[in-house]
Amino acid sequence: MELNCSSPKTIPVVSTFTANGSDSSSTRKPISLWPGMYHSPVTNALWEARSKIFERLLDPPKDAPPQSELLTKTPSQSRTTIFYNFSSDYILREQYRDPWNEVRMGMLLEDLDALAGTICVKHCSDDDSTTRPLLLVTAAVDKIVLKKPISVDIDLKIVGSVIWVGRSSIEIQLDVIQSLKEESDVSHSVALAANFIFVARDSKTGKAAAVNRLSPETEREKFLFEEAEARSKLRKKKKVDRRKLENGERNIHGRIFGGFLMHRAFELAFSTAYVFAGLVVPCFLEVDHVDFLRPVDVGDFLRLTSCVLYTKLENPDQPLINVEVVAHVTRPEIRSSEVSNTFYFRFSVRPEAKATKNGFKIRNVVPATEEEARRILERMDAEMPQQNQ
Repeated sequence: MELNCSSPKTIPVVSTFTANGSDSSSTRKPISLWPGMYHSPVTNALWEARSKIFERLLDPPKDAPPQSELLTKTPSQSRTTIFYNFSSDYILREQYRDPWNEVRMGMLLEDLDALAGTICVKHCSDDDSTTRPLLLVTAAVDKIVLKKPISVDIDLKIVGSVIWVGRSSIEIQLDVIQSLKEESDVSHSVALAANFIFVARDSKTGKAAAVNRLSPETEREKFLFEEAEARSKLRKKKKVDRRKLENGERNIHGRIFGGFLMHRAFELAFSTAYVFAGLVVPCFLEVDHVDFLRPVDVGDFLRLTSCVLYTKLENPDQPLINVEVVAHVTRPEIRSSEVSNTFYFRFSVRPEAKATKNGFKIRNVVPATEEEARRILERMDAEMPQQNQ
């Protein structure tokens, strides 16, 4: 389907085993040959849709000038939908099916990042092939909460658009929607909501670059803009090592995407929670705010370590398992290893656990060292403001 940037966009997702073959008559480089390309059904569809823009990003004109004039765009101009035809595409359904007949959450997290990146590119593009394109990177992901299980047998769609921009920051809101026949209220159809924050860099200097302005039109869009503005101010007040965030020369050239890291971190976290729970299958509840502080280059060694940091057992019907995943980047040639990201996932156990596992009980976690106690207290303190909102 052709992507028309002036009207509402829906990108269909089709099943894939390998990257789509290219038209031999075309002079465009096949997507399968693009650096760092990961061939999931969604990334395949999204990269096809924005291929013309990305060709310029991957091979910008030499000595091209930066964008001279900022444009003013509306949220509707970046709004994009991807559609999963699970009900009729058997292969696509199997690619996303987990052992419990639900959507593989790790793949969905990666898809969300890919869609957010496409939306960000569309908002920041000036449609001028003679100017120097911006480099856009995932800077942070706000707390992602699963509102209801996502079945792999029912059609699914993700709708997203830009809801706020600062000088060089862009926030994109994404809604994962799955409607049952008996659900007439659209709000009840939202299974998961996520907000991604991207930052723009000049592709030549690596410094922060201004992005196109945003003009909300509807009352809903204005409300979302004000909420995002408040979140931006709150983020600036938090004690985050801004130097690390600002000085990271991150871009799409040979760098690993944030969604790929989230995907791998989730699968490790799920395995950790499953091993810890033992007799029952954990169910995902949420992922806490993530800051992507340092880049991961293609060729780096990436080491992911995980542990159950602590549990909350006050509610026997919904015990909580809090898992920490730390991503370390190792560069052997300079003998360095540093933390790229820290992810915090929260799981519970499936409702059927009580009925099938008589007397089952989640274990408590007790810190063995002063360092472990400090990490637990820091996480509990970080959660307190969110729970009181």
